[in-house]
Amino acid sequence: MSEPDSATRHHPVVVAHQSSRAGDIQLRIADAITKFAGSMVFVYLHAVGFAVWMLFVETDPWPTLTLAVSLEAIFLSTFVMIGQNRQAEFQQAKADHDFVEQELELKTNTELTRAIHTMTAELHRRLMAEPEQR
Repeated sequence: MSEPDSATRHHPVVVAHQSSRAGDIQLRIADAITKFAGSMVFVYLHAVGFAVWMLFVETDPWPTLTLAVSLEAIFLSTFVMIGQNRQAEFQQAKADHDFVEQELELKTNTELTRAIHTMTAELHRRLMAEPEQR
């Protein structure tokens, strides 16, 4: 089996995050709503919907439209906060993972440096002792 190329590989935290979100229906719904609400299609639909409502459904000052828009704003702000919490959770998990990986790499590099120093010292000792034995 061949190893995936760099374009398809993902950070381990990304993979874990995606699989945990895919397993929870509430999170999938929140993700879908957030994705749609952050699109230009959402903006266009609302512009058309508001124009139609103001011109053909309700007369000035549009009390029902105001109520609907206010309720929608409440729910959309909640979804924005859900998205921000999700992003913060993801960033924290990624930072924790990267910290552990960097600590492991530092420990490995330190051990390798010590081993190289020990080998160099031993090699130097043997080379310096060799002329005396001749």
